[in-house]
This record gives sequence, structure tokens and C-alpha cells, in this order.
Amino acid sequence: MYINDINLSPLVVSEPSESYQSSETVNRWVEVLVDCPGSTGLFTYRLPAQLEIKPGDILSVPFGAQQLGAIAIRLLAQPNIDLPPEKIREVEDIVSVGFFPSAYWELLNRVAAYYYTPLIQVIRVALPPGLLGRSQRRIRLVGGRGAERQGGRGAGGSSYLLGSAASLAFLTPTARQVWELLQGQPAGDYSFVYLQQKVKSAYRGIRELLRFGLVESYLEPPRLTRPKLQKAVTLTGTIDQELTTRQREILEVLRRQGGELWQNELLQICNASSSILKTLTQKGYIVVEEREVLRTEQGPTLVGDGAKSLTTAQASALETIQTLDGFAHVLLHGVTGSGKTEVYLQAIAPLLNQGKSALVLVPEIGLTPQLTDRFRARFGNKVSVYHSALSDGERYDTWRLMLTGEPQVVIGTRSAVFAPLPNLGLIILDEEHDSSFKQDSPIPTYHARTVAQWRAELENCPLVLGSATPSLETWVSVRRQGAGGEFITPHSSLLTPNSSRAKRPATANSTYYLSLPERINSRPLPPVEIVDMRQELQQGNRSIFSRSLQTALQELQERKQQGILFIHRRGHSTFVSCRSCGYVLECPHCDVSLAYHHTEEKAPELLRCHYCNYARSHPKFCPDCSSPYLKFFGSGTQRVTQELARQFPELRLIRFDSDTTRNKGSHRTLLTQFANGEADLLVGTQMLTKGLDLPQVTLVGVVAADGLLNLSDYRASERAFQTLTQVAGRAGRGEDPGRVIVQTYTTEHQVIAAVRSHDYQSFSQAELEQRQALNYPPYGRLILLRLSSLDPIQVQNTAQVIATVLSTEEEFEILGPAPASILRVANRYRWQILIKFAPDALPRLPDWEEVRSLCPSSVSLTIDVDPINIM
Repeated sequence: MYINDINLSPLVVSEPSESYQSSETVNRWVEVLVDCPGSTGLFTYRLPAQLEIKPGDILSVPFGAQQLGAIAIRLLAQPNIDLPPEKIREVEDIVSVGFFPSAYWELLNRVAAYYYTPLIQVIRVALPPGLLGRSQRRIRLVGGRGAERQGGRGAGGSSYLLGSAASLAFLTPTARQVWELLQGQPAGDYSFVYLQQKVKSAYRGIRELLRFGLVESYLEPPRLTRPKLQKAVTLTGTIDQELTTRQREILEVLRRQGGELWQNELLQICNASSSILKTLTQKGYIVVEEREVLRTEQGPTLVGDGAKSLTTAQASALETIQTLDGFAHVLLHGVTGSGKTEVYLQAIAPLLNQGKSALVLVPEIGLTPQLTDRFRARFGNKVSVYHSALSDGERYDTWRLMLTGEPQVVIGTRSAVFAPLPNLGLIILDEEHDSSFKQDSPIPTYHARTVAQWRAELENCPLVLGSATPSLETWVSVRRQGAGGEFITPHSSLLTPNSSRAKRPATANSTYYLSLPERINSRPLPPVEIVDMRQELQQGNRSIFSRSLQTALQELQERKQQGILFIHRRGHSTFVSCRSCGYVLECPHCDVSLAYHHTEEKAPELLRCHYCNYARSHPKFCPDCSSPYLKFFGSGTQRVTQELARQFPELRLIRFDSDTTRNKGSHRTLLTQFANGEADLLVGTQMLTKGLDLPQVTLVGVVAADGLLNLSDYRASERAFQTLTQVAGRAGRGEDPGRVIVQTYTTEHQVIAAVRSHDYQSFSQAELEQRQALNYPPYGRLILLRLSSLDPIQVQNTAQVIATVLSTEEEFEILGPAPASILRVANRYRWQILIKFAPDALPRLPDWEEVRSLCPSSVSLTIDVDPINIM
């Protein structure tokens, strides 16, 4: 771990504007953290005379035979005593200046300590892609392709080997394979890593080719993300009669456009070539210069929107938030459609006027178009979007825009919790209960809610958690402290004694529970009708739609209203089975069944794995018994839409799932089509539950609620209640009353009963009693160890060894080792060990580096603190 190495004094990383040069001594060396897997601690480099480096700068440094990204940690007047000065290498260049202020650095250290992750891994998550560049070793043919026909320039007098193809007979089979691969590439150039993947023991063949001078090895410098530059044309002189008619036309166009245009736009408007602009430049009439173009996500042009009048509950909640001074933890518990977003908007408005910024986190990208449009209608170009679906250039430019310190609102998914807003006045987590805020892999396995709380503490600003169905962790935390009571930092028990985190003194009145119990304009919550599909089957209805839902869909069509149909899974069918022998078609790389995906009419039937994306055509005969009787079972979004098209041919449908929203901008496109009335029914998966505000929706149907209830996870009931309540809340948000129909085979389940009455209190009470009896969160703490390997025996044995070592401790309980619920994914076999302990006691946790040392190189170990997904 890097934590001990960097637990320095507060002067280590200071604000970018401050000076680090002493008046007495000149710092000539710098210690850096290098982005290289396996390297630990700090490395010393010499400061070049032409570079002014400060702690917090992102650098490019030579490291071994590579050039790597690095973070400047501290400046030194003298190098380490045991390091000869002549062996110290120079910093190559500065990539980005002064990024890490002290509070931000503290946040990164805290995440590294709490989630047992090397600090450089946390930094990688915090920075946009491409800032920490990495050089790579490449191999290319000497003289390019066809060098063997030209004689080439072989080394060591061996150029005769290039004379003819017959000379390849002198090469070993491995060298010949590498040579042929390079010959097949137009540039005759491949990375060393790629050649190793394609040819067994490729390094031997490459060494042989290098010895004969047939290839050369070189280091490709890091491909860093850079600002985008574009040529702009500026009018400088008055239009003269001495100019040609064509030249005067171009200058006149430029004048009418305000005297400035991008060069490509000007040439397009005038249908001219760049040569005429060169002539005008030489004559002094225009100046052509490169300027930066910001690559940020561009939304549609919106009509400005003003603040809405608030209900009594909204006004009370807003007043409380606006009177908060400094850090506070606020739960805004509002039923679906109660106007939480309007409270957010009006809480942010005065902050922007004070020169402060706000950070709004949402669970998934699908939520951002609607939310972003509302914020942009209110705050215009002060709103930026930051998430992983942006291009690298867009993320880089948006990230740099934040660093300017201009008051702004950043809306993003979980990684945006690290957005470098220097003057943060408010952090909001919308739909705070959503499991998408937790990262399972890669490390760090952080939860955005936890990190947001730490950041709010460090920035001394309020944190608002909004939800209609709060997570039980948040609910219990608020109940324990009492509304307006003292706030105790959660999760502090897992911090190691030597971590960089210091406890802040608890302050009174820093936890608040704010309730919005009613919808806007006193609209009622939609009634929920529970349909027992067992009775439907007994009464002869074999359709996937109950008679009640069929009637409702027919009425929807007749009344020209809109509806939403929620299905737990995407695809057509959840599995394909032989009716003769019962054989189920499974993925060859994972221990799961293949799902049928319908592409288009008369196209080959496609079976796909939802875990590793393996695909194959649907066989005509059973692979086991050769029977032709293969049947599709289960209902995904594709099958439901096909069945709807058959039963209700006049009903216009839009499918909204991860299959139909893969392309950039597809979320916005589909939702806009639906909002514009281009479809009657929106059919989709979990995305439909996440905060969509569609006032014209009057019907919500849940095709099969049982897929949510019957999962081998202690959180299954909580997730099912949240999902069903959220999707039910999409109905009746406009003038027309809503209606919800939930189809299930287990009507007696406590979750179904609570959803029917929109009763969060009774559900949470019953669920918490079960959790408390079993010491599961929020009454217990968990750490999940995930082990995986291509070798099933080795990963099982490693899991047994680690569990045996851990079982010597008495302060926590060990569950396992056990195979994961899906043992094999992408040909990797997976085992798990669950560590359970009390929430408030600090157990003597194991030395994780010692635990990692028990894993052979072929076994991967991930430490997931506070896991959400244990399947």
C-alpha cells in the first residue's frame, strides 16, 4: 500500500496557486507516485531547469524502458542519501499543472485506505482517461513491408537474409510466425504485447529477428489526451477596392458574421479553397490562428425555465437545506412525483450566485438526458455532464472546465463524485438507494454515497440524499441519530489506525430527515392491483399477460394514453431447452444458460450470453439427443414486444433496454420519441425505474415480479421493493390518474403486500428485523473476498488456504469459502469468502498484503468492502 509512504505533513500538497520554492534552498528533485502495476512507494527524479514543477502536477517520467504517468508528491532539496545522484533520471514533461488541492488529496487517500486499494488505482478512477499515459514497446519490420525484396539494412552484416523469401527457412518456426504476422499488417508494425498474445514464446522469435536485423524494436510515447485545436479566421483590415471580386466576397461574408469564423465554416459557406485565405493573410486582411474547441456534450436548445411554486412540504425542505452552514447529512424522503428535483434546483440557484458549484450524482446514464434538460432549462450553459459514455476528449475538456473554478453544476454518474470542482457548495445523490452507485470492479470497489459523504465533510458543504425508497443503511443511520441530532461518521470502524483519515469532531444538528409525503398538486399515488398468475393459469389463460393487463392495454389504445411495461430481463427468452431430453443450451465459457435474442425477421436466430457476450446461432437439433424439439422458455423484453405486436397490432411500441440503448445519444432519442407521442407503450428493464418523469403515462404493468424476489442475496427483498415501488411511481404523474398492475406467482410475499399499499415503513421494519437477527447490514459489516482463476483447482485451494488463515481471528465471522452463485464466467472460476463483523467495533483486520501473498500469480483477488452484490 502507498498510504504510509504518503502520510505527510499538510504542506505536502497544497493549493495550486501557492509557491513551493523555499527562499533559502532551491528544490532540485521531486518524489513521484508512478502509474506502474506492482510498483510501491515513491520514486525520485531530477527537475529539469526548463520545467517549474509543483506537488500535485501530473507528469510524464521515464521508468525502466517505458514512459509512464506520475503524480508529483513532494519537492526535495537533496535526494535520498542512499541514492547516487548520477542514477537519478529527469522528469520528461508536465501533463497537467496543479490538480490536487489538499482536501481532494485527503479524499483520495481516504478512499485508498478504506477500500484497501493502492493510491494510484484511486487516482486512475479520479482522472479522465488518457491523462496518465503509458508508453508501449512495439516491433516493426526494418524498412517496412517488402524489405526482403529491396535488400533492406540488416544489422551485423546479415542483410543477405532479406534477399528472398527462401531465406525464411533459416528462421525457427516461432520467428517465422512473428515475421508472417508483421508481413500481414500494412505498416509491418505490432505491439510487443499483441505479438505475445498471438504467438507462443514470441519473445524468442523477436529476439532472433532482432539479431538478424529483420525487425527493430522501439518505444511508442504515451498517447495523452490533448486539447482540440481548430483554425479560426479573424478580419483585421478594411475591405479594399484593390482586391479581386472573389476576395471581397469572402471578406464581406466574414464581416457579416461578426469578423470571426472557423476556417472550415468560412470555406464551406464561400465554397472556396484555403489558398485564397493564404493570399488574404499575406496581404494583411485576415489572421488565421489555431484556437481550442471545447468538446463537451451538447444538449438540444431549450426554452428557459423559471422556479416553480412549491408545496408546503417542499418549501419547508428547501428552507432547511438553504439554512445549512457547513457539513450536514440530509435525507430527502419524498414519494414518487413529490417534486424532489424542484427542491434541488431551487437549493442550487443561490449557490451559483455566490460563486459556488454543485455536484449532482445520478445512478445511470439513462437518467441524465431528462435531468440534464431540466437543469439546463434553469441554469443554461452552467450545466456540464460527466460520465463514462462521453468520448475521451469530451471527458478531458469537461474535466478541465471544472478546474477553472467558475460556478457550475456538474451532473454525472458515480465516477463524477471525484469531479474536481474547487468551490463546492452542495452535493446531491438522486435515487441514493440505487445499487449502481457501488462499483464491483475494477478496484477501488467504492460506493459513491460513502465517498460523497467524505467529500462533503472535507469540503464542509451539505450532502442531500434523495429517494422515495431510501436504502436501509441510510434509513437506520438517520433514525439512530434522530432528525437534527448529532452526526457520527459511518464506516469509520473499517479505517486502519495508520490511515490518513482523521475524525472530524461531531457537530450538533448535522443530520436531517426531510419528508415529502404527497405528490405535486395533491395527486394520488396510483392504486396497485396484484394479479395472481396461478389463478390465471387455472382459469385457462396461458398468455404472458393477465386478463386484467390485456384489458388495460386495450383501453390504453382506445383512450390514446401511454403506458410502461416493466420486464425483469432483456432479450427474447431466458433459456432454450430440449423438450425431449431436458438439455439446456449453456455458454461454453460461463455456467449460465444462453438467452435467445431475436434480431430481425428471417435473420438467423441468435443465442447470447449476458455475462461474457458469447454468441452462437440457434441449433436446429438438440446437441445432446439430436431432437428437433427445442423450446424457448421465459420472457425477455424482445419476446414481450413480439407478443404485444401479435395481440395488439395497433399498439405502437418502443423497447428501452441495454440492447436498444448502446449507441451514444440513444437514451435521449428513445425517450424523446415517447414523450412526443410517437409510441403508446414503453417496454423495458431496470432503466424504466430510475427517475423518469413522463406525465402522460397512466398505466404501468409489471409482467413478472417473481424474477426480482427469488434471488440468492440477502438484499433481494429490499431491491425488489425499491424496483417495484419506483416503477409503479411512473404512473399518474400528470393530470390523468394512474394505474399499476403487478403480475406474480407469490401474492403472499411481504414485498408484494408493501408495494400494494406504497408502505415503506412497514416493509423496512419487517426487513430490518430479519437483518438484525442475522447481523447483516446495516446491523453488521461485510467484506467480500472474490477469487478467480482459469484453473478451477487452484482457485479452490487458494480460497481454502486464505479462509484457514483468516479463521484464526476471533473478532469476525468467516462465511465460506464457497463457489460464487455462477461458478464460471468468461472461463474464470470464481470463489468467495465473506467476512462478517459488528458495525461499531474495530476488529483486528488481517494484513491484506499478507493475504494477497497467499495467492499465486494465476489467481486474482478482489477485496470488496461493504459489498452490494454478493452473487
